[in-house]
Amino acid sequence: MINRFCKHQLWEVAPTLSAVAQGIQPAETVIKNAKLINVCTAEIQEGIDVAIAKGRIAYVGENADHCIGDETTVIKADGSYIAPGFLDGHIHVESSMLGVAEYARATVAHGTTGIYMDPHEICNVLGLDGVRIMDEDARRVPLKTMITTPSCVPAVPGFEDTGSAIGPDDIAETMTWDSVVGLGEMMNFPGILSGSEHAHGEVAETLKAGYSVTGHYSLPETDRGLNAYIASGICCCHESTRAEDALEKMRRGMYAMMREGSAWHDLAALAPVVAEGKVDSRFAVLVSDDNHPNTLVEKGHLDYLIRRAMEEGIDAVTAIQMCTINCATCFKMNDDLGSIAPGKCADIVFLKDLDSIEVARVLIDGEVVAENGRVLFAPEPFEYPEWAVHSVHVKDAITSASFAIAPQGLAADAAEAKVRVIGVMGGRVDDEERHLTVPAHDGLIESDVEADILKTFVFERHHETGTFGYGLTQGFGIKRGAMASTVAHDAHNLLVVGTNDEDMAMAANTLIESDGGMVVVADGEVLGHVPLPVAGLMSEKPAEEVSALVGRLEEAWAEIGCTMPSPFMTMALIPLACLPDLRLTNRGLVDCNTFSFVDLLVEE
Repeated sequence: MINRFCKHQLWEVAPTLSAVAQGIQPAETVIKNAKLINVCTAEIQEGIDVAIAKGRIAYVGENADHCIGDETTVIKADGSYIAPGFLDGHIHVESSMLGVAEYARATVAHGTTGIYMDPHEICNVLGLDGVRIMDEDARRVPLKTMITTPSCVPAVPGFEDTGSAIGPDDIAETMTWDSVVGLGEMMNFPGILSGSEHAHGEVAETLKAGYSVTGHYSLPETDRGLNAYIASGICCCHESTRAEDALEKMRRGMYAMMREGSAWHDLAALAPVVAEGKVDSRFAVLVSDDNHPNTLVEKGHLDYLIRRAMEEGIDAVTAIQMCTINCATCFKMNDDLGSIAPGKCADIVFLKDLDSIEVARVLIDGEVVAENGRVLFAPEPFEYPEWAVHSVHVKDAITSASFAIAPQGLAADAAEAKVRVIGVMGGRVDDEERHLTVPAHDGLIESDVEADILKTFVFERHHETGTFGYGLTQGFGIKRGAMASTVAHDAHNLLVVGTNDEDMAMAANTLIESDGGMVVVADGEVLGHVPLPVAGLMSEKPAEEVSALVGRLEEAWAEIGCTMPSPFMTMALIPLACLPDLRLTNRGLVDCNTFSFVDLLVEE
């Protein structure tokens, strides 16, 4: 694979590396006396030297003195540990609410040297032009930002309205981009299983290019369906929530990407597959999927995931393999990335110890890019085009009357109604369809705050169609107010949840006026607001400022009664029609097991 993620291609510099390894030419940099975390053999080697030239590793051994010349920079490791640069195999940068360069500034000091970015959030809003913006921003920083082209725009065709649409011809075009290394998560598993020409066509264009197809198989069925899904050419999946799901995927040669993000905490359930030591861990990968800025600022990135894996019983070396060599191999890039070995890119992380996984220094392509928790690069603010920062286009004015729920079939004199309710749960991506009874009057249904049942609306915000869907959710626990967000996976329409119509209207209009974002409103007052004008998904501000705004938003959620971790991430999944059980899009309620629209009222 020839890509732009290495300072030089190996075939260009192989003679130099060979000469440096023998001491015929001097190295540019030599690391002395390190404890090497050798992910190739799962061992720790003490007293190791590493010689670097042309951004790649020339020599790994007990004494690199023969590689040192007058101009060689010598880094004394003094017995500290060195590991390959950490790789995140599945991440949506937009979920951090940061641009790519700012995301790099927040993560590289934590040992992250490369990410496999699936920018399907911005693609759903702005199409491939949005992906190009992300790519342009990424080129300004040393973080290796590999793109997996969004495959499901929309996520499940026919059930929602997005700002754009992607098909096999678009996928074929992007496979020629120097930043693309694969296909983003194929969420349309129903299309794969049913033989959809559209879904299989996207996979085919990726396979023809020789790249990896990433997956999203959230069904608990691990026999015929899983086999069919893998047989279609899909190599990995980050949607396992049960140990048995991850194990069955690994047994069939699929990389089980074990997720631990700001809201999705799957490691506790999945770690035993690896921690028990009964199976080879080569098909296990650590990924974050979605991280909010305050998580990155306060806890870290892949260094935090390694610590979490260790807390769940996975040994440190194995955990590091899971975000280095295993990840690189998944994407067929282990010739260049994922290990500290001759010929590989000199992406190296210095760790103070194997207990804290505290990162002391980071090299990318042999250059020191971070030290003692601070990056050594400072990109200028990225200038987004006007069309990217004005993407919220709701057709009709939203007032309190916009939130009246008058389902067809509800009698005007009915005092109650049996309805379908979306039951959400903190820290989980799945939900439950619940059949509950709620009060009714004059043919209308209201939120039942005592029962934690809240009105929920999704308004189309891309093409001013005027379409909207309504439903009810349970599980947020709020006692007053309303929440709204234009981060509403994956179509990212305007999502509003609340206890009363007036606050819901205020929340919606606050976001329309700020060109998108997240907001909490109570009693006619804005308690927390994160403006996200870039595609309604991201901020133009530095990570620290966005983190502070998100922190205030979390406080606002708590003030209105919610105790759920990262509740706005759980809320953002309400419209995602590729996840079980019941979802709400701008077109209505979707049964995501049968993939059909259903009524709010339950027939007795």
